[in-house]
Amino acid sequence: MSDFPSRADEKPQIREMTIDDFSDVFHIGEEIFTAEFSQSLYRTWDEYEITTLFNSDSELCLVAEGEDGSILGFALGTTVTKHNSPWKYGYLVWLGVRKGLQKGQVGQRLFTEIRRRMQEQAVRMIIIDTAADNEGAIRFFKKQGFDNIQEHVYMTLNLSRQARRKTGKKI
Repeated sequence: MSDFPSRADEKPQIREMTIDDFSDVFHIGEEIFTAEFSQSLYRTWDEYEITTLFNSDSELCLVAEGEDGSILGFALGTTVTKHNSPWKYGYLVWLGVRKGLQKGQVGQRLFTEIRRRMQEQAVRMIIIDTAADNEGAIRFFKKQGFDNIQEHVYMTLNLSRQARRKTGKKI
């Protein structure tokens, strides 16, 4: 793997992800989307996130490629059409930029391109979600024009712990 650029002014090329990019995208996501990052992620980062989105909406799976050919970040999205609704929604599922490059323009350039592609597909509203305490992501998305921030309640029920209480046995 090549050294990653340290120049904040580098303008990466934004392009559609290819199968050859899967490994780099996976490892960037693995580095960013950890349990320590968000202990209540309802979606976990794994290889299926990449392959599922790539197989369904490859034109909304983008990478930012540095001048040296290294992958600096990625955006993975999809569109949703609801039954009996005239609206088509865009959902930016994952946006990740390699650590150390997150204050540059990589994320902004990825978002600009995915937004353009969603507009071409007649998307009327883009939806994102992030943890309520992820101040960096909230600031980033506000700069991109997102508003109407709504927090939602996230709850879990650990079935193995509940069964253990009832039976007294480990499961």
